[in-house]
Parts: sequence; C-alpha cells; structure tokens
Amino acid sequence: MSNYTEVEVKIPFENKNLDAVCSVPDKILTDQVLIYAVILTHGAAGDMNFPQLKSLANHLARHGILCLRFTCKGLNITHRIKAYKAVLEYLKTSDEYRLAGIFLGGRSMGSRAAASVMCQIEPEDVDDFIRGLICFSYPLHRPKQQHKLRNESLLLIKGPVLFVSGSADEMCEKKLLEKVAKTMKVPTKIHWVKKANHSMTVKGRSADDVLKEINSHVLSWIQEVIELDKK
Repeated sequence: MSNYTEVEVKIPFENKNLDAVCSVPDKILTDQVLIYAVILTHGAAGDMNFPQLKSLANHLARHGILCLRFTCKGLNITHRIKAYKAVLEYLKTSDEYRLAGIFLGGRSMGSRAAASVMCQIEPEDVDDFIRGLICFSYPLHRPKQQHKLRNESLLLIKGPVLFVSGSADEMCEKKLLEKVAKTMKVPTKIHWVKKANHSMTVKGRSADDVLKEINSHVLSWIQEVIELDKK
C-alpha cells in the first residue's frame, strides 16, 4: 500500500464554488503515472466528510486510486445532478493528473445524482473514460412506498454498476433491487451488507468493521473492471 495526500480544492459551479477534497496517491505526485479516479458525494444530509465516504476515499488512495469527494447540499435532485456534472468536467479536464478513467459514485441521494449523470453520458465516453458507477445505499423507494420505484436512471445506464446496500435498508427492499438489477442492460453486482440499514449501521458490529467490509468489496470490484478493460 502507498501513502497519499489530501488536497482541498474549489470547483467552480454556477456563481459559487463547491468544496472538495482529493485523496491523491503519492505515486501520482512523484511518477506522473496514468491513474484511475473515483468521484464520491454524500446523501441528502451531511457532507463530503461523511465517515463512509472519507473512509473509502482514504482506502482507495492507499491502493493507488485517486478519489475526489465533494459537498453539494440541498434536496433538489436537479441541482445535485448539475453540480455532479461540474465536478466530473473539472476532474476530466484537470491538468494536475493523468487519468486513465473515472468511476462515478455516491451515497443515497448522491448515488441518484451519480446515476443520472451516468445515464446521460454518451456511449463512447463510457467505453473510453467513464468506467462504471458505484451506488451506496441507493434509495430505490421512499420508506414504505415500494410501489414508487426510482429506477428510471438505472435502466438507462451504459456502463457496469456496483450496488452496496444494507439487507435491512428501509429505502431499498432487497427483492426489488435484485429485480431491477436483472432488467438493467449492463453488468451489475450487488453487495449486501447483512442486517445493515440505510445508514449502514449493523447492530452488534462496529462502524469500522462495516466500513472495512465495504471498502474491500468496492476496491475489488474496481480492480475487476480495470482488468476487464485491459483485455
């Protein structure tokens, strides 16, 4: 595992800046090698320092993957999607790093924004640069409203998707997500965190233990996708 550096950045968006942090593997700074990156954002509450996002960003950076996490508060999904697009464009056109590809990701409402951005990307961009989507605690429906699915964006996605959800998530019934995943036209994987709720809390397990499980599966999936790209 390598060391990493956290770099605070301001990303222009509309008439202001979005706060963001890049967890940058030190090998980028010293060797200027081609590297993969992941973008992460938070749910309806919290910010980019939500423990799950921060833990994953640091884990990925230690394994040579750059991770940019950003804050965009507010409950307007259209606004969040526009902000996500600005962050993607910022990283995609950055002169700071030589990127081989980018994975989009987010938690809860942030995963909805990431999915919407992913499904609007041109197919050639998915093949050449946008490598996949990671959805943490995807809010497939409101609590007790399983008849109103938020699956429109998922059905239009053009690249591989990893879902990380709790098997007791009150906003993502297990059977429903598995059914939606089967109807998607791209490779999908679901990692169920046993007995976890929407916040990824598991009674009887420490938060750190749950985060280690999530981080390990996300890193393995990213590495699998990268290896398939090379073949």
